[in-house]
Amino acid sequence: MPSFGINVFDFGAKGDGIADDTAAIQAAINFAAARGGGKILFPFTAGGYRVASPAIAEVDGKPLRAQLCIPAGDANIMLEGEMPCRMLNTYQVRPPESVKDNFTPTVFGTMRNDNTRIFSDWEAPEEHDPTARPWAIIAAPEGNSCKGHFSVGQFSLKNLEFRVRMDRDKMYPTQSAVNLQNVSRVNVSDCQFCLGEQVGDTLLGKELQPNPCHTAGLITSGDQNDDNVLHNVAVQGFRYGFVLGEHVVADYLYVHNCEEGITFHDSSHLTVINHVVAQHNTVILSTTSADLFGMPKGSCYVSVGSVNFECGTGLHPAVSQLKYGVYDPEGRLRGSLVWHKPWGKKEFPAVCGERFEIRKF
Repeated sequence: MPSFGINVFDFGAKGDGIADDTAAIQAAINFAAARGGGKILFPFTAGGYRVASPAIAEVDGKPLRAQLCIPAGDANIMLEGEMPCRMLNTYQVRPPESVKDNFTPTVFGTMRNDNTRIFSDWEAPEEHDPTARPWAIIAAPEGNSCKGHFSVGQFSLKNLEFRVRMDRDKMYPTQSAVNLQNVSRVNVSDCQFCLGEQVGDTLLGKELQPNPCHTAGLITSGDQNDDNVLHNVAVQGFRYGFVLGEHVVADYLYVHNCEEGITFHDSSHLTVINHVVAQHNTVILSTTSADLFGMPKGSCYVSVGSVNFECGTGLHPAVSQLKYGVYDPEGRLRGSLVWHKPWGKKEFPAVCGERFEIRKF
């Protein structure tokens, strides 16, 4: 190795936003796995890294459903972009009258391109079964270790943005961004997971719609995992923003335009989230209503230090207007949450059991 780290350019990646870089990125991941691990570097490019090849349903008879595969085994692999992601702006659909207030109406194709990004323009099949494995840009195959069916010991992401395709006719994504449910240890830092389009277009009269597909921005480890650490991570535009389990420690989460911003399937071991910024989500914190993606429901011990939120009332897309700050009709949450709203009605609608304490900051 001539220098520290593995560069995707050395495996044929172009990063021009035109060439299909799927094979090159996979070759770099396979190389890192074969040598026992390593950091794979993604230099910043204006065009980004296009992943266009169809997803692989299975690897060695094990479910995958992803365009890129994290090989099963003990290799410790990190994907790292050149610089930390600049996080999301607000993605509400601005009405025409806002032009007079020096706001520009949202028009498709005006998204910022100043992050190191991996984007998919493959149209994933519709999957309406919440218990089925989601289609994703990258995932590890299902394994045999513990209840989480782990196949990979550790995987990390740093300084990368992942974008999935949103069909402008459907106005919802059919693909998840990153699925790490079969990875035992997860570390994600300065990353974001979002759509390849704005959530609406004033001029065309379109906006993000309720999603019949069970898509997610980031899915962390299944049950009986080791550690999951999230630092400065954002999601936008999915049915579920973050799908979390136990042993999660997060110091800053940003959730935007999701039907369920942060949802827990099981957290028998304590999860701690320091701070959440939630803008224009239908629900901010929830528990799963089914065995989501095959991960069984359980008790969820969760401490949320603070939630700063905007409810999106009266703004479009309508699917992003707040209904519940917490929605846990089965009463599975145990712990506490503190919320703050900077303006408007000071309320935080909640449906949950008495063992989850909610208070205003």
